[in-house]
Amino acid sequence: MALNPAQRRLRIDQYASGPLHLKAALIRLPDRAVRWRPAPGRWSAHEVVCHCADAEINGAARLRYLLAEAEPLIVAFDQDEWARRLDYHSLPLEPALVALEAVRANTTPVLARLPPEAWTREGRHTQSGRYSLDDWLVRYADHLDSHARQIERNFEAWQDAAGTA
Repeated sequence: MALNPAQRRLRIDQYASGPLHLKAALIRLPDRAVRWRPAPGRWSAHEVVCHCADAEINGAARLRYLLAEAEPLIVAFDQDEWARRLDYHSLPLEPALVALEAVRANTTPVLARLPPEAWTREGRHTQSGRYSLDDWLVRYADHLDSHARQIERNFEAWQDAAGTA
């Protein structure tokens, strides 16, 4: 996927505002709804935020590999296995939020100052093959917004299950 400069600017802005959207969705939940799972095998809002922190850390590293290494291999990770093995429910929520905000705050200026020729860089993803900087930007610009909507759906399901809607 090739983006033009205006599309990139919009995606960079979306990327930068992602933590605000995630926090806005999370703040609506009462404490007792944060760890509630909508179904077996589905993540609670707490687990979603912990996943987002880990994904942001991975994403920031992936971007830097794309920018600084020749033909980098971008390694996939099994998000469900990470959630299970790292026992996301046992991890504190606030440091996960701080981590994802810090990673985005640190990475946004990198994106904003890239020269046009940097956008031609690419590597290979272990699952999806060719992986360009534009592919990275689209994926990560959407990531927190997508999970904010997931948290909102969890809240609606929790309200229905609790009879509080």
